[in-house]
Amino acid sequence: MSIVHPWYQLGYVIPHLQTDMDAYQFYNVAPPGVILVTTGLDLQGHSVEAVEREMPLFQQRVDLLTKKKVDRIALSGVPVASFLGRKTMREHLAIAQDRSGITCDTDLEAHIAVLQYFGADKIALGTRWNPPTLERLTRYLGEAGIEVIGNCSRGSTIDQHKTADPKADHELALELGRTVMQATPQAQALLLPGGLWHAMHAVPILEAEFGVPVLINIGSTTWAALRAAGPRMLHRPDPKWGKVLASV
Repeated sequence: MSIVHPWYQLGYVIPHLQTDMDAYQFYNVAPPGVILVTTGLDLQGHSVEAVEREMPLFQQRVDLLTKKKVDRIALSGVPVASFLGRKTMREHLAIAQDRSGITCDTDLEAHIAVLQYFGADKIALGTRWNPPTLERLTRYLGEAGIEVIGNCSRGSTIDQHKTADPKADHELALELGRTVMQATPQAQALLLPGGLWHAMHAVPILEAEFGVPVLINIGSTTWAALRAAGPRMLHRPDPKWGKVLASV
């Protein structure tokens, strides 16, 4: 079917002022006719205080995306949800949904939905984050009945993430993914969170090596959006991007 205009608009609230890897990876993995409508916060660090400071602005961004008449709104940034905790994060989503009339989601809730779809309750984790962020993420996943049984991380700062070299990012995703999966072969899925992480090409490589779904932020959020589109979906994603998008 010919696409002459977008048939689905995903509103995406990015934790940072810049939009680069999020959009680049989205337009590679999303099918034709799906548009990403981005707006941003100005997250200054991984802490409860830094995250809470941005939440009033998040609601303003929801209002902006509502005026754009997007079909769905997602908050990017797994650390944002992790530091708020699942109960508080879902309360913020409920408020946003009530005021907008639009389904509101987060990357982390999308990851949970994907893992539940695949029946994966014991997972491996590879990240570029430091222990406090990992502890919060592990706790959040645990509240959803998902156990992190292996972790391999190389901690770095938000500023380092913003200026990371894509080639180095890809190689790091492979290194961390291989290391943790070799250490925990019983893991039912591998989660590589991070919106600024150029990891999309690592997904099919790691899946071929270890045979489990590999999740990245934009993959899970796109999966959730397309499944919500239901019969409106005119095109499906290319299955070359991995098990998650192939299952839409």
